[in-house]
Amino acid sequence: MRRLIPILLAATVAGVAGCNDSSSPRDVTPPAAPRGLFSVTGDHEATLSWLANTEGDVAGYRVYEAPCASGSSCPYDRIGATAATQFVATGLSNGVTRYFAISAVDQAGNESPLSYEDVYDTPRPAGTTTINNFVNGFAGSGWDFSAFANVAADSPNADIFFGDNGNVSQMFATLHVPAPGDTIPNDIQDAGYASSLDAVDFSPEGLDAGWAPTGTVELIQGHCYIVWTWDNHYAKFRVTGITRPIPGQPATLVRVEWAYQTAAGNNELRARPVHTAVNSRRTVAWLR
Repeated sequence: MRRLIPILLAATVAGVAGCNDSSSPRDVTPPAAPRGLFSVTGDHEATLSWLANTEGDVAGYRVYEAPCASGSSCPYDRIGATAATQFVATGLSNGVTRYFAISAVDQAGNESPLSYEDVYDTPRPAGTTTINNFVNGFAGSGWDFSAFANVAADSPNADIFFGDNGNVSQMFATLHVPAPGDTIPNDIQDAGYASSLDAVDFSPEGLDAGWAPTGTVELIQGHCYIVWTWDNHYAKFRVTGITRPIPGQPATLVRVEWAYQTAAGNNELRARPVHTAVNSRRTVAWLR
């Protein structure tokens, strides 16, 4: 709040002294609601970013969170404040969707309406791992996203498995066979180069959303990849290194950072029927 400053006006007119008080008006105009709010999903956290307000007297921002979409039955609670245009909401439960909003506060203490964007985020587990080359042995050459663990390439729990024949490194997505003639694939696609796995925050949706028709992608260091599992979960990984001790010979392992969305059908990293199935590896077809 601006300080009220009295001003004494003294005058002597015809032997009469008087005074007059005046004060500057109090600032009661709030800033505009922040714009451009978006979130990046993390492990037990969500990173919120937004555009800076253009008012010159903005002192900072307040961050709000709710368990459901905004409304009188689901109010937002303040969870923090910052002078920057980014805030990391921590201590969140993985697989549980939370809604976020931002307000701006000026130096007089006036607070704006909440940001207009209906931003929500569902934190998911993440980590790093190495996956062995199945050409050298099945042990540890597969990855089970739901268990966050290495498995054998032919394990019924393998979602993907790694292979390298000396010419090309590939990641294979497994097939699941719930009944004779009914084959349900894990889908996979290359999302391109990125300096961070967080660059891929959403998976494309639908059976025609660019999934590799062979269920196989070539692995390139620095590229991100998206996986859609047969039981309707989304995951992603980024290649951080491929170990090939002898040029021209098969690689021994691939190093990746990964993230897995525990909320079924949620493409934050539509619905796909849930099946009871057993795993069956795809027929290995090398890309070259």
